[in-house]
Amino acid sequence: MRSDNSQVYGTISRTLHWTMAICFGFMLYTGLQGEAFREWLPYHKSVGAILMLLIVIRVIWAIINRNNRPAPDNIFVTLGHFALYVLMLAVPTIALIRQYGAARGPLEVFGVKVMEGSTEKIEWAVSLGNNFHGELAWGLFVLSAGHIVMAIYHQIKGKKILNRMAH
Repeated sequence: MRSDNSQVYGTISRTLHWTMAICFGFMLYTGLQGEAFREWLPYHKSVGAILMLLIVIRVIWAIINRNNRPAPDNIFVTLGHFALYVLMLAVPTIALIRQYGAARGPLEVFGVKVMEGSTEKIEWAVSLGNNFHGELAWGLFVLSAGHIVMAIYHQIKGKKILNRMAH
């Protein structure tokens, strides 16, 4: 198992990155379902809860390995990654707050109860989720798209950025 170093990300970092990328793709897909979203909601919540756990693990892993990772090329890379991490934490946190406050029962992850809900509706919690979960999620997907485009751009320009996360 490869560790993070100044040239490439290690096995754990790559596994977290690509697993989360697949989960975010699923979240985008389910979020775009329109009227059919209700059918997808239990899966959206389950994958979202798993993503939250993966994000927390990834943040801890990034902090532990901060001195062993490829250095960012400039301040824009650092700020972009910081914004991605903030949104990756904020979006599911807001969803969990809304889930609790909606008084619609517990949060179940693939049929397993992982969080009780409030017995009475908490209006501010529901409003927070209704007003910000979707909007911040769109911001996260826009930043993610920019992240992908810039990685491809730098790869084409010869910086081999994709190699850091692919090999």
